[in-house]
Amino acid sequence: MAIDTVLWSRLVTGLTLGFHVIFATLGVGIPLMISIAELIGIRKRDPHYILMAKRWSRGFVISVAVGVVTGTAISLQLALVWPNFMKLAGNVIALPLFMEVFAFFFEAIFLGIYLYTWDRFKNPYIHWLLSIPVVAGAGMSAVFITTVNGFMNQPEGFVMQAGQFLAVNPVQAMLNTASFSKVFHVLSSAYVTGAALLAGIAALAMLRRGPSAYHQKGLKLMMAVVLVFSLLNTLAGDVSAKFLAEHQPEKLAAAEWHFETESGADLILLGWLNAEHEIIGALHLPKVLSFLAFGDFNAEVTGLNEFPPDEQPPLLVHYLFDLMAGIGFALLAVSALYFLFVFWKKRNALNKWLLRLVALSAPLAFLAVEMGWFYAEIGRQPWIIRGYMRVEEAATTSPSVRILFFVFLLLYIVLGVICALVLKRLFNNNPAELEMEKWLKTKEVQDQAIEAGKGGRS
Repeated sequence: MAIDTVLWSRLVTGLTLGFHVIFATLGVGIPLMISIAELIGIRKRDPHYILMAKRWSRGFVISVAVGVVTGTAISLQLALVWPNFMKLAGNVIALPLFMEVFAFFFEAIFLGIYLYTWDRFKNPYIHWLLSIPVVAGAGMSAVFITTVNGFMNQPEGFVMQAGQFLAVNPVQAMLNTASFSKVFHVLSSAYVTGAALLAGIAALAMLRRGPSAYHQKGLKLMMAVVLVFSLLNTLAGDVSAKFLAEHQPEKLAAAEWHFETESGADLILLGWLNAEHEIIGALHLPKVLSFLAFGDFNAEVTGLNEFPPDEQPPLLVHYLFDLMAGIGFALLAVSALYFLFVFWKKRNALNKWLLRLVALSAPLAFLAVEMGWFYAEIGRQPWIIRGYMRVEEAATTSPSVRILFFVFLLLYIVLGVICALVLKRLFNNNPAELEMEKWLKTKEVQDQAIEAGKGGRS
């Protein structure tokens, strides 16, 4: 039997992206949380926040190590699995790919300095300043790689002649029309997810061992970050919707099951399609799609039937979009509810049901990121470079791609198990309360030694 190399190429890339995006999201989101915690600890002279930054940075290093492996696998797959794509677009996307590597090394250098200079400066703000390049490097790494995805959705910065991209302007290609909305959405969702993870860990710890000052402070800080960036992420979603309405109307139409062009289009939530593509069991919000797409309740929204059948995205993207957006609003609601309980004196912000919701928010945030990326990639189908190259034209024809899938599957299983075991050993055997007690005793001994040294000199 002939092997469907296009299908296996999709599976290999989907597997790799699905696994890598977990660690890529952590790699972007966690550095900002570390920096915020250390800054607050210095300003308040509160050792709990300093300990947060220390513990989070240890876990972050593990995620970076795994992310390096999975990121390298993606670079390898571009050449092995999508050779025709690289042949056509390699000279266009070379700049952001190089800059992404540069940003990573920039981040890694300062991360090493940051980790090995704790308590080495008399002025603690100097050490905190070392976290800024780590945050910037992580963010810029996401920016550069996201512009590549933006180019695939909105190809610009070249002239097409004889089937080749010529007269390439790599800066224009990188700063394509899609880049702003995509970068905004990627960064805001990464920060939401990073904060939701750390808040969820604090909530889970309190459910298991009861409230502690360390976890209460960590929970409140991270829920504040979740609230702020959930609002920004909602704004990013609005920007993305307006971009799609103008530049990729077929993708928006598929996501919303909007088949006929009409003014005052309804927003469709949930539901399913029967064999005749009739929508059943959905919630219709009158004219809301027109407002989201153009800021006008009576604006005309292009229907999916305006596009050739072989250029229409799969309709399953509706479920991906609903799940992504639904979780995003759920995270906003949980964070708002938490602070409502904090400021409402008759309510206990640490009650078990609310803590369970916060703990559940962590895996849901990662699920939303996964659904968002699958929506972005599947919604571009059948194109790998929209309007210029279809997926089947870009994929390898080698039957060995099937073997490659199982090789990477085994690799990711091993990496996932090792990562989980290392993190469990790193934190479960060293709870925050015990580490805080040891740290305070050590600091007390150091302070006494310093005072004794001053007395001897006098």
